[in-house]
Amino acid sequence: MKQVRKIFDKAFKEKAVQLSYDRTNISELARELGVTAPQLYKWRREYEEFGAGSFPGKGNLKLTPEQEKNHELEKKLKDAELERDILKKAIGIFSMSGR
Repeated sequence: MKQVRKIFDKAFKEKAVQLSYDRTNISELARELGVTAPQLYKWRREYEEFGAGSFPGKGNLKLTPEQEKNHELEKKLKDAELERDILKKAIGIFSMSGR
């Protein structure tokens, strides 16, 4: 029989992580919450690594603030290079038509 995959929202995961730090028996807490202990440990690792950026959902990237800034700067650089290339072509076209 096929099991139905449970989907937990960000608030639930964050609360579960906070509770896991307050409790000594993680397995018992996991049973109470209806998740597995390994899943709870995974959520803890993710929260420790990404903090507020954890659990974005829908397959979005989880980025640290530094990675997010780098991603944004790389996008701006790519846009600027594309704009430069377009302007170079336009200058070439206009300089030929003026002859």
